[in-house]
Amino acid sequence: MITAKEIRQKYIDFFVKKHGHAAIPSSSVVPENDPTVLFTTAGMQPLVPYLMGEKHPAGSRLVDSQKCIRTDDIEEVGDDSHCTFFEMLGNWSLGDYFKKESIAWSYELLTTPIGQGGFGIKPELLRVSCFEGDQNAPRDEEAAGYWKNCGFADVKEASSDERKLIYFYEKKKNWWGPAGQTGPCGPDTEIFYDREPGLNPHEHASGSTEEMRNKYPLKDGSGRCHPNCECGHYLEIWNNVFMQYNKKADGSFEPLAQQNVDTGMGFERIVAVLEGVSTHYETELFTSVKAQISALAGGQIAQNEENIRSVRIIADHVRAAAFILGDKMGVTPSNTDQGYILRRLIRRAVRHGRKLGINRHFTHEIAETYIADYGDVYPELTQNRDKIIDELKKEEEKFQTTLENGLREMKKIFSEAKADFTAGKKLDDKALAEKAFFLYESYGFPQEMIVEELLREGLSIDVQIFSTEFENKFKAHQDLSRAGAEQKFAGGLADHSDESRKLHTATHLLHKALKMVLGDEVHQKGSNITAERLRFDFNFGQKMTPEQISRVEEIVNEQIQRKLPISCRVMTVAEAKSEGAVGLFEDKYGDQIKVYTMGDFSMEICGGPHADNTADLGAFRIQKEEASSAGVRRIKAVIGDAAKK
Repeated sequence: MITAKEIRQKYIDFFVKKHGHAAIPSSSVVPENDPTVLFTTAGMQPLVPYLMGEKHPAGSRLVDSQKCIRTDDIEEVGDDSHCTFFEMLGNWSLGDYFKKESIAWSYELLTTPIGQGGFGIKPELLRVSCFEGDQNAPRDEEAAGYWKNCGFADVKEASSDERKLIYFYEKKKNWWGPAGQTGPCGPDTEIFYDREPGLNPHEHASGSTEEMRNKYPLKDGSGRCHPNCECGHYLEIWNNVFMQYNKKADGSFEPLAQQNVDTGMGFERIVAVLEGVSTHYETELFTSVKAQISALAGGQIAQNEENIRSVRIIADHVRAAAFILGDKMGVTPSNTDQGYILRRLIRRAVRHGRKLGINRHFTHEIAETYIADYGDVYPELTQNRDKIIDELKKEEEKFQTTLENGLREMKKIFSEAKADFTAGKKLDDKALAEKAFFLYESYGFPQEMIVEELLREGLSIDVQIFSTEFENKFKAHQDLSRAGAEQKFAGGLADHSDESRKLHTATHLLHKALKMVLGDEVHQKGSNITAERLRFDFNFGQKMTPEQISRVEEIVNEQIQRKLPISCRVMTVAEAKSEGAVGLFEDKYGDQIKVYTMGDFSMEICGGPHADNTADLGAFRIQKEEASSAGVRRIKAVIGDAAKK
């Protein structure tokens, strides 16, 4: 059977060797200069500048496997489909080929026998979807036509027993973008795999909405199961986005000068398909870790729904934590931003370990397995092994202290309730839930642990009322958190406004000025840009003095006043280093990289975009200098009129 590593490599080789693509390395899981999200959530995210028109040093045809982290559904992890860390396989055309080649090559890779360079999926097990059109953009007959060239048929023209069907859906199903109110966008075509070919489609009609059953009827008048009915019959495995329009401020669409193809295939999903299992948790990607968790728990774990979920959560969360800790951007557990998510993942894994009877520190042992499994593909895991192991151990120790403190606090909080209960008074389950949520927020105590402790104390509670009230408070907390995050991370370099370009340029001047004032060992550890300000993280062991801050500001403003021209050259990494260019991100660009030079002052490896001249920045002012995490400082700064106030 084909292995997971062979599947990943086969995808890369198909586009490199057969269709002239350049293989580029995965970018960091922490996006550079993009404040719209905490983590890289999709394969296209690091390539936004090039999809917007910047020239990629590796050319116009690219292929990669991008590390991604998605945290919106952490509470759902443990079911059959959700995971926090995943890899997204992608091939890209930057103004090169378009729908015809993209569709033909996708079908070729999926259906060509494994021994001949493909994935060997039976063609009759595939379904596809296209955009049905609306008042702003026409039905995508072009994409459908290319699928028909591959032997597919329009579902409305097909007989009841035909396979290889084309479905048409509205924008919410088959359209991408724009990322903001305006910008590149276009229709997509999605490819689905029939996971239960032995079942008659009629049997799944109950999983479909009445609207869709009416839209896609069989010839006998019954409802046809379709790819988007969410009954579980079909699994989406590939999405090809065709960026062919620009959405204008008035809501109208115009053709893009540079038409792009942006595709994404979930690595874990295609591994599950080719291994013939129902969920990625049953693939070889998790086999060794699941066995390890069982051994840590003392042997055979009872295969009930709750235990299966706990094993999956541990396996998923420790894998995600290992990749975040092993990332070059230097994230460590904390109470803010990426560090908060990392802490939450580790502590959730520990809690579920306790549920399985693992009562010692264990996450670092599981991380060792992942480092061994992925280290040859993602060498940063091996390079940062000691950091990964040490941080996991430290976080488990901190969590142990937190739990002990929380237990003491719990006894205090619920002592009054216990006294009332002993006196024969009826407990207020809603009030108890409110106190329980305080423990969750303050000490990381999960609901189930609180319920266990209450019952252990002999308190008789209505678990259903308690749980419902707790969930209501939890959802309200989530809504507030999301609203805050949306406000905090609104805007960003992804919009490519002039202001964002100028702020991005300012980070280069700031980086060099910090080296001059604090020492050449200072390096960028991350940046975050909105349309209003820049945020720049760098390694430094102590708080900057007012004199140091003032001198950095002075140096940056001197370079702005010098009106330095900004130029870009494409060169190899070796050439860039030999010329003195700085930058920690060269590995994401491949052999050829872009180097931006600002007069005789700064030379830095970067993807862009930037201003044309330092004079465009107007002025520069540091608003705040503070700690970000251990050994990392953070500067927030503004430019232009905001810097003159």
